[in-house]
Amino acid sequence: MKSLPRLGINIDHIATIRNARGGDHPDPIAGAYAAIQAGADGITAHLREDRRHMRDEDMVRLQLLCESENIPLNMEMAATTEMLKIALELKPKAVCIVPERREERTTEGGLDVAAGHNTIAPIVRALKDNGSRVSLFIEAVEPQIQAAARSGADVVEFHTGAYAHALDDGDEIKADAYVEAFTQSAKLAASLGLEVHFGHGLTYENVSRIADIPECMELNIGHFIIGEAIFLGLDPAISEMRRIVMDSRES
Repeated sequence: MKSLPRLGINIDHIATIRNARGGDHPDPIAGAYAAIQAGADGITAHLREDRRHMRDEDMVRLQLLCESENIPLNMEMAATTEMLKIALELKPKAVCIVPERREERTTEGGLDVAAGHNTIAPIVRALKDNGSRVSLFIEAVEPQIQAAARSGADVVEFHTGAYAHALDDGDEIKADAYVEAFTQSAKLAASLGLEVHFGHGLTYENVSRIADIPECMELNIGHFIIGEAIFLGLDPAISEMRRIVMDSRES
């Protein structure tokens, strides 16, 4: 049996529900604890510039929880001076640098590491010197993978959103092309010493082909699992995702 990829649970949208009404409920940190109890291998949270879901105090409480549970916190952040300062103070186990635009609903596309090298590489270096493992959220294309390796990052997380959209649209040919690109890109990234993760838009229906890529070491999934938890509960929603991932590796 192939080793299973780790399953990171993104709790952002618990905070989105809380913020829709203000106040403190539902508490995303309570959600993170429930996810850990349900078997999450890590917790991911994105502190955005506009604070549309996670708040600064959430991240502090989340880091304390993850430390107490010996579970890595993966902080997603834009490559800005403000976020670097926060990450350096927080000292999460992992940091994933992502593109960010105020007008987007969620992260759209990958980070342009090749064009942004002079900005991104010093941030990567500062975070690594501070003890965080650094990931770059990129498209599965060779120039970005090569640029990620040159930046000094430890990990690349390939953006799977377009793959998910292709399947939603019933375009199996396009989805197959994305899977082939992920497969070849994962091999290249691993050959350059980069750990390979995948995330964005993954569901029960589309995760198997991604989880089956041999170099896939981690899947980060949030919106779908939080949505399913409304009907099933968080523990069953996570357990079902883990079962599907396990089956994909055993087949």
